[in-house]
Amino acid sequence: MTLRRFSSRTEPLDTAFLAKALQGASQYFRIAGYFRSSIFELVGEEISKISDVRIICNSELDMADFKIATGRNTALKARWNKIDVEAEALVQKERYKALDQLLTAGNVQIRVVPRELLFLHGKAGVIYYPDGRRTSFIGSVNESKSAFSQNYELIWQDDDAQSADWVEEEFHALWEDGVPLPEAIPAEINRVANRQEVTIDVLKPSQVPAAALAEAPIYRGGEALQPWQRSFVTLFLEHRDIYGQARLLLADEVGVGKTLSMAASALVSALLNDGPVLILSPSTLTLQWQIEMVDKLGIPSAVWSSQKKVWLGPQGQMLSSKGDPAAIKKCPHRIAIISTGLIMHQRDHGDFVKEAGLLLGQKFGTVILDEAHKARAKGGVGEKAAQPNNLLAFMQQIGRRTRHMILGTATPIQTNVRELWDLLGVLNCGADFVLGDSQSPWQSHEQGIPMVTGNINIVSEKEAWQWLSNPLPPASDHAVIQNVREIQGIPSDVFYCTHDFEDLNYMLRNIWLSECLTPEFFKMNNPILRHTVLRKRKQLEDDGLLEKVGVNAHPNRVNPGVYQHRFIDLGIPTNPPFDVAYDQAERFSTLLQKRIQAGGFMKSLMLQRICSSFASGLSTAQKMLQHSISNEDEESTDSVEHILSDMSPAESACLQEIVTQLSRPEAVDHKLNTVKWFLTEFRTEGKTWVEHGCIIFSQYYDTAQWIAEELAKELSEEVVAVYAGLGKSGLFRGREFNAVEREVIKAAVKRRDIRIVVATDAACEGLNLQTLGTLINIDLPWNPSRLEQRLGRIKRFGQARKCVDMLNLVYSGTQDEKIYNVLSERLKDTYDIFGSIPNTIHDDWIDEEEKLKERMDEYMHERKKAQNAFSIKYQATLNPEAHLWERCAQVLSRRDIINKLSEPW
Repeated sequence: MTLRRFSSRTEPLDTAFLAKALQGASQYFRIAGYFRSSIFELVGEEISKISDVRIICNSELDMADFKIATGRNTALKARWNKIDVEAEALVQKERYKALDQLLTAGNVQIRVVPRELLFLHGKAGVIYYPDGRRTSFIGSVNESKSAFSQNYELIWQDDDAQSADWVEEEFHALWEDGVPLPEAIPAEINRVANRQEVTIDVLKPSQVPAAALAEAPIYRGGEALQPWQRSFVTLFLEHRDIYGQARLLLADEVGVGKTLSMAASALVSALLNDGPVLILSPSTLTLQWQIEMVDKLGIPSAVWSSQKKVWLGPQGQMLSSKGDPAAIKKCPHRIAIISTGLIMHQRDHGDFVKEAGLLLGQKFGTVILDEAHKARAKGGVGEKAAQPNNLLAFMQQIGRRTRHMILGTATPIQTNVRELWDLLGVLNCGADFVLGDSQSPWQSHEQGIPMVTGNINIVSEKEAWQWLSNPLPPASDHAVIQNVREIQGIPSDVFYCTHDFEDLNYMLRNIWLSECLTPEFFKMNNPILRHTVLRKRKQLEDDGLLEKVGVNAHPNRVNPGVYQHRFIDLGIPTNPPFDVAYDQAERFSTLLQKRIQAGGFMKSLMLQRICSSFASGLSTAQKMLQHSISNEDEESTDSVEHILSDMSPAESACLQEIVTQLSRPEAVDHKLNTVKWFLTEFRTEGKTWVEHGCIIFSQYYDTAQWIAEELAKELSEEVVAVYAGLGKSGLFRGREFNAVEREVIKAAVKRRDIRIVVATDAACEGLNLQTLGTLINIDLPWNPSRLEQRLGRIKRFGQARKCVDMLNLVYSGTQDEKIYNVLSERLKDTYDIFGSIPNTIHDDWIDEEEKLKERMDEYMHERKKAQNAFSIKYQATLNPEAHLWERCAQVLSRRDIINKLSEPW
């Protein structure tokens, strides 16, 4: 047995020990410290000659991240990237090249362990030689130049078999607990080894996304744009190349990241000098847009404060003179973000005035409208119902003043309403290659919808030509179109054909156009598919692009005993005060319907509010007696207040009785106890819902504020957040309440400092809470797409649970229960109704349960046929190995990008 002791005080360990010990070795097992670029810089040559090298390293991962592959890989890469890549790539280029060669040779395996399992402080190794000899060593030294040549270190080397067995036993135990180093890290080492900074003028447009984003914060943080996000940016550039203008409607399902798809497209457009970028979004999302662009893309933008009349930078700093409305014409950055509320309220006698009017005097490179479904016809009753609302009218005008336009909406596309055509019409303004000119049959949604759904047969080649020629698609769309263009000599940049059918080449008339006579042809080749991008979560999951997250809906009829008799079938039991109040609400609605045409709308409003909570029902009745309603119904405020001001004594008596009944001490709302029981006693996967984290949703602030306040009193150790409209968010602890901004809540939830969040629908757009694993719907919105949005808050990439839990609360014997009975039949075990039910359940459908089932089945059938076409068209474009921008070695410097984006309009 030979025992050797080494001290860096007396001899250089880098030459006297490790390099010498590894010479001629056949295997090397090492318990090391952190994996850094310097790990092999001293012994790279020796390592490259050893056929089997295995190294176990530390990570800074907690167990929650470590258990999920996506979270683990993200966190590991984020730690690796905590370097100044610009300097590192230049100063340490040779080191990276050597390390890249070692890792790609195939003889080195590296694994890491989570910090919560153990921290690898003790360092050791076993070295095998071809003749069967082994040597082992232990000591404090890491595998880096500084450790071996600069630090004070001690090493014991031992040739004894028992010592080698002991170290090897420790190594293999740690090796089993570790996970392989993510492939992304060797890929990043390769990229840095070959990194080169370039200027944008040497790049083709198609190369700009990779060069601009490879070192953006999202990639440095270990994440990446998803395949469907990269595919959208690529499509944007393809349309820019084909048409000279990109006009796209992005209708991806909620929770799959539309904001980044649109923001990355805006970045690329700005870098290519297409012109100023204008992003229009609801006021609740303007700051989120700005934060997302800074945090994820690393680019500056300016938000217009409608209240202060000033441009605000990413740190909230003022970038222009305060109180100057004219400053809106001169944004200090390339990318501007403005609230759609400003547009909605600045129109006078058909003309846009103030800042909105000034914007229409500008020209833009790219205009993006988020939550685009809010640009629609006015609706309601009367001659103005079909007129565009202010936002739609504004978009129709600005469409002629911008080169590119992207409309984003998470509202599921329906096949028998005109809203989709209104949005396509916006895209067509100033770009008639979308729907064609005024003579195009595609301009009419009545004619277009049957074509898109395949419900109409084209019977003649002449009729097919009318649909095909205006607009004439690009040659790449189909072989028929390619032949039309080649035979008729139509240039690639012309998108209409003036030839009459009779003037066409004989081959086109009688052979090629006959291929257009099947219903499938125009179902798969139409402007809607061409300019609308729709990817559904389920399809992405089925294709293996997104981790599947299931949903267990509660209560269910399969095992009702687990709920300890808290439900009557699917509903919560009520009590006499509520029953009387609910009867009075129905009577009030009936009286209104007899008196006015808009009574159906008022019935929906009244019954939904009383079905939300006793607190909401009481507050609503009190407000109505004062001839007003909640701010949450502000779009209908004028008409509703007019209706209420003319209330009859009988109608007033109904409201007064609701107030009386819901104010009684016996009016105890069982929703509160049910929520508390699910949070603290009901367990899934061995944990309570508080331990999983829970988001609680309501349509109404009255209900959200009530449930948050009461839960905070009951669960005094928990911080309960209220995430609501502007100025209403805050934190409860016990009986204390502190008002805070919503960004504070989101950050605390991400850190897992807050486990219970109560949110309103008005505030849920853009809210990402995948660290929470359960969801409670205090009330049931009669707009099922809102259910989709709610679930999308937690069912997003990064969700730790394989299956989240959702509780739906409705009062027994109410309209809500009637709707939920029908919905739950469609939910089954998978809760896969989203995108398969109408956007709104109309009041007259609810009178009979069978009628509701019938109408929903019709919608599901029609929409499934339409959406299949989207799945087929875009499935082929979603190659996860395509456009791996994080591997791009030819990059734009971050300074150049920021300087370019900091140029004023």
